[in-house]
Amino acid sequence: MSVRFAGYAAVFDAVDRGGDVVRRGAFAGAGKVPLLWQHQGRPVGEIETIGEDARGLRVIGRVEAPALAEALQRGAVNGLSFGYRVKQAQRGDVREITALDLVEVSLVASPMQPLARVHALD
Repeated sequence: MSVRFAGYAAVFDAVDRGGDVVRRGAFAGAGKVPLLWQHQGRPVGEIETIGEDARGLRVIGRVEAPALAEALQRGAVNGLSFGYRVKQAQRGDVREITALDLVEVSLVASPMQPLARVHALD
């Protein structure tokens, strides 16, 4: 069983639970990255399409791990997140991330950015 999904791994200009905010353009040059579960282990599927749009970092992916695919279909899991290394940031009331190296995208139970969610299944 596999499930295809679309969603946002990052939402621009919204402060996350850690006090960071990602700005438009931070993902410039991002290429293919693995799809993980909770930022750990082996890939659970693949990211088919990834890129910035006006809202954030939009991804389309496919989950191949049967138990996770089933949880996604049931709505038990719908959080998205991303692993990264900061290349450029500005500190103020919040840390504004303006450039980063994207390492992975993860399905997660509780995303650091509450707005980063799966919004469609296929």
